[in-house]
Amino acid sequence: MDPSEAPLGSLVCPEPGERPDLWPTAARRDRDGALMIGGARLGDLQRGFGSPSYILDRADLRGRARVWASAMAEEFWEGYGMAGGRAYYAAKALACADVVRVVTAEGMGVDAASLGELTIALCAGADPALVGLHGNNKLDGEIDLAIAAGIARVVVDSLPEVARLEAAAARRGVGVPVMVRLKTGIHAGGNEYIATSHEDQKFGVSVNDGGAMEVVRAIAASGHLRLVGLHNHIGSQIEGVGAFVAAARIVLDFRGRIAREHGIWVPEVDLGGGLGIAYSGADPVPTSPATLARALAEVVRERCVEQGSPIPRVSVEPGRSVIGPACVTVYEVGTLKDVSLEGGAVRRYVSVDGGMSDNIRPALYGAVCTATLANRASAGPWARCRVVGRHCESGDIVVRDVDLPADLRPGDLLAVPATGAYGWSMASNYNYLTKPGVLAVEDGAARWAVRPQTLEDLMDLDPGLAGRPLP
Repeated sequence: MDPSEAPLGSLVCPEPGERPDLWPTAARRDRDGALMIGGARLGDLQRGFGSPSYILDRADLRGRARVWASAMAEEFWEGYGMAGGRAYYAAKALACADVVRVVTAEGMGVDAASLGELTIALCAGADPALVGLHGNNKLDGEIDLAIAAGIARVVVDSLPEVARLEAAAARRGVGVPVMVRLKTGIHAGGNEYIATSHEDQKFGVSVNDGGAMEVVRAIAASGHLRLVGLHNHIGSQIEGVGAFVAAARIVLDFRGRIAREHGIWVPEVDLGGGLGIAYSGADPVPTSPATLARALAEVVRERCVEQGSPIPRVSVEPGRSVIGPACVTVYEVGTLKDVSLEGGAVRRYVSVDGGMSDNIRPALYGAVCTATLANRASAGPWARCRVVGRHCESGDIVVRDVDLPADLRPGDLLAVPATGAYGWSMASNYNYLTKPGVLAVEDGAARWAVRPQTLEDLMDLDPGLAGRPLP
């Protein structure tokens, strides 16, 4: 399939060799035109394990985790006069034991945002000294587990949380390291729903209205909480480094205000995650971890020299840029339907065996994805298509517009790249569909990292159906 020969052209999904940032690094087509991930043909994987499935290239994930860990370690290396740097994997992107073990083996910590994520991280063997807990409304069970496990940091999100943490720590008679999540007024990202540092939203305390300093004072007055850092996360799917740098300046300036009032320099700042990835050929090539780490190192040095302050440890929390491109979703094509549009144009609706239950982002955020024929080559003409799911919603769209071969037929496979982040983790059972599994592939061998749900799994949750045989 040569995109240069496509009469429509602009909406053809880029091939792995054309836009490698969209795909796992070793993705390629074999001599028959079949797409290969992790050394295995997607057609063979689909026949052996079914579809839809999330196909995770473990080697690619390992490499991306290593790049993030290395970038932060190098730019904030103590030999450069820094105090150290760390990348924490944002488990909300995709949390399972296999992913946690891969990223931590490469030097990343883990950022959890719920009891489930925290439990998975700890049970999968993550070092508690490299685990953090977020949340704007932490449950008692989350707080208790964080304290009992002795994790590295609990990120305080509000003034009332200080009293709750202090009470929980006092009951156990232990100290708890905490960070304060700041709202800097800097926000960025692809959608209003994923921008997280403007004033009118639920996360953090403002540096602009006195709220953040009030939280710092409450922590200083507590008997069991120890302020170890400041945290700021500005959004998700962010392009470039400008917003990160602007937010870092504000966080470091607030650190200076704390020093003037309390006589201490907070030892760590966490500048969040949210670095964007490419989802289609229309997206720019993403900023690299090394570029972001270098930009953050420069602004940290600059601000600390101006303040005459010791340089803090610096951490970040990438998720999407670690797991997103390491995974593709494979679907089987079902019904094909041509729909006439005004002006004589025709759109082909391509229905697949999944949909908004396994990739909610297009329906929820208007996110743009793309797709390609995955099981064979085609030398035929192209057709403007809309890839849709099988749910009872007209908004059940996987790919709004893409050019696919006109000879596409039922039983063909489509691959949607860059679905590792938030595909499985936001999947649902809408219309009582079962959640697909995450199939980990490496050196041509495949196994389930997360097995797919079955109807029996869902029935067992219903007391009126549990244990009954399927019809």
